[in-house]
Amino acid sequence: MKFVLALTALLATGVHSFSAQAPQSMLSTAASSDDGSWDLNQISQTVARIEGQTRKTWKFSDINQEVVQVAIKSDGRPAHVETNLWIGPDWTPMKLKAYSEDGLKRPIQLLLATRNKQATIEVLNTGQYEMPLQTAANYASGALADVRNSMPNNPEVQSQYVEGGGAVKSFLFDPEVEQVQVMLHTSTRQLHAYVELLNAPNNIKQKVKTFTNNGLLNALFIVFDTPGAGNVVRVQNLAPLEFPCTAYVLPTAKGGAGDAGSDPIITGM
Repeated sequence: MKFVLALTALLATGVHSFSAQAPQSMLSTAASSDDGSWDLNQISQTVARIEGQTRKTWKFSDINQEVVQVAIKSDGRPAHVETNLWIGPDWTPMKLKAYSEDGLKRPIQLLLATRNKQATIEVLNTGQYEMPLQTAANYASGALADVRNSMPNNPEVQSQYVEGGGAVKSFLFDPEVEQVQVMLHTSTRQLHAYVELLNAPNNIKQKVKTFTNNGLLNALFIVFDTPGAGNVVRVQNLAPLEFPCTAYVLPTAKGGAGDAGSDPIITGM
């Protein structure tokens, strides 16, 4: 697979450096909601309503395609979901748990990989009965279908090596950044991690917990909408010490609270 070959070549070169500043032309990526690629009706002609404590499944049978785009929104209430990738009758190679304080302002937006196999994706609304969700899922198209290959090689992306055993890395960015792409992967080993979007000290606005037996074939790719100032992305590796992962973060500039024409700055800790 192209994704495996691209990331294997990257790991062989040991590239973990990043550029502190990025020009706006590089930050207007295909994963931006502004260009319609994360709009539910753009993803699929059929948008599913999932009531609280119920589930919906989508079957994907095209083995020539690998990347599936999933977007989940609410009417402004909290969103609590579990997403599972099923391959075959009893194999679940990837599991996700996601939360958003406001599923309208900060929808849950994911790319999942089917490993070029016939697969089923389940979205379970674990919230209360009175909190339905709107969900769309379909094969990714255009630049989104290849973004997992291109993102690690983008010189404007910040990358951080995250040791196993509970290590934490944080990524700070300017108020004008209103959307951030985050990808985690390993060198074929298990990936077990938290990715959180914080606003102000330890105020969790959105979080995703993932587990997969192969963090290369099923790298986590999530897009956070980050309205307002004071946003931080925090990554914690929950796997044992011998299972590190690499986190990549790419901000999207929209010229909100920052100075007009200024470039967003992203730093890691």
